[in-house]
Amino acid sequence: MAASSRPRRPARARSARLSAGLACLALVPLGCGKVPVSIPTLRLTPADQAVCQRVVDALPDKVAGQSRRKTQPAEALGGAWGDPAIVAQCGVPVPAGFTPTSGCQTADGVGWYVPEDEFRDDSADLTISTAGYRPIVQVTIPAKYRPSGLAAAMVELAPMVKEYTKLVKPCH
Repeated sequence: MAASSRPRRPARARSARLSAGLACLALVPLGCGKVPVSIPTLRLTPADQAVCQRVVDALPDKVAGQSRRKTQPAEALGGAWGDPAIVAQCGVPVPAGFTPTSGCQTADGVGWYVPEDEFRDDSADLTISTAGYRPIVQVTIPAKYRPSGLAAAMVELAPMVKEYTKLVKPCH
């Protein structure tokens, strides 16, 4: 019988890797390896802050078939789902490129502004927003979830937009 020509790793290295792997397995229910999704904090008026907090509190457990993820910092007004993360944020400014004549996609009675260049490019991530509502809700949808994730996100988040934000100018 021939001896193996593969060099053996020191027992300490194998033991350390095994310990780290077992620790991670013990933490799987807590999301070992999944870092919280960072969402920027925004400076909002007290009224917009209150509205956005209600929007965030009402966000669903799933969007586009993806499960909710932890976000950071705690005071950020948004939510995240899946990996790569679909990210919603409340209280963002009017999107660059949005004009009174910009077209929108409507889902469940809510008009969502979708930048035309992103909409045409199926390989691009999408950043959609409720530009006709205040405060504005923005959702970033990674290209991986296109095309069905766009429609699903618009429909699944529309109830929060209609219930808590104010329509100031319809976006068609």
